Amino acid sequence: MIEVNLLPGPKKRKARSSGASLAISLDDLKAFVARVKDPVLVFAVAGCAIGLGVIGVLYTVDSRRQAVLQEELTRVEAEERRFSALIAQKRKAEQLRDSLVAELNVIRGIDAERYVWPHIMEEVTRALPDYTWLISVDPLGGGTAASADGTPAPPTLRVQIEGRTSDIQAYTRFLRQLASSPWIGNVVAGATNTVVEMDRPVTAFSVTASFRRADSVYIRTLPVNETLQ
Repeated sequence: MIEVNLLPGPKKRKARSSGASLAISLDDLKAFVARVKDPVLVFAVAGCAIGLGVIGVLYTVDSRRQAVLQEELTRVEAEERRFSALIAQKRKAEQLRDSLVAELNVIRGIDAERYVWPHIMEEVTRALPDYTWLISVDPLGGGTAASADGTPAPPTLRVQIEGRTSDIQAYTRFLRQLASSPWIGNVVAGATNTVVEMDRPVTAFSVTASFRRADSVYIRTLPVNETLQ
């Protein structure tokens, strides 16, 4: 039987099956391996293939590690900006605190020296018995020292008290009462002698003492409005 192709164009070739293509590829590979007789070349090709594989694995691992480190860097930079603002606020607060502490120390120093002589005169007058009077109360020197915490300490002021008495027992009582004062310390009796005043013999005495700040239990404060009334 005769078949006539009425359609123009070349005849379609039949596609080779995948099995045949795979067989040809395997045959070509076997033929290539059979032609390679040099073992050094084989090892070189195998080494190159292994090296490329290792490089690929390392590149993948390094890429992932770099991505993780980049995320960590971004987080740390954000934390650093936040903590920088907090540190700046803390330093500003510390500067303000130091300024207030310095001003408070100055005020304390002024206040510590303000009422020294009123306390001395009040305590000396309170300790003065009958038939005894004062001639002078003079400072002997002293100054303001800083305490361990940096605040000004009370002035270390010494005074010399000159007086007269018509009774030696009154003089002894004056020394005892002056030494018991919470604001007076280091009471030292000086020399005594007899002098004549207004045609009467009296005992002249000299006493040295130091001013000290009393304990808080002896200090009584009042509101300003009450003190002004």
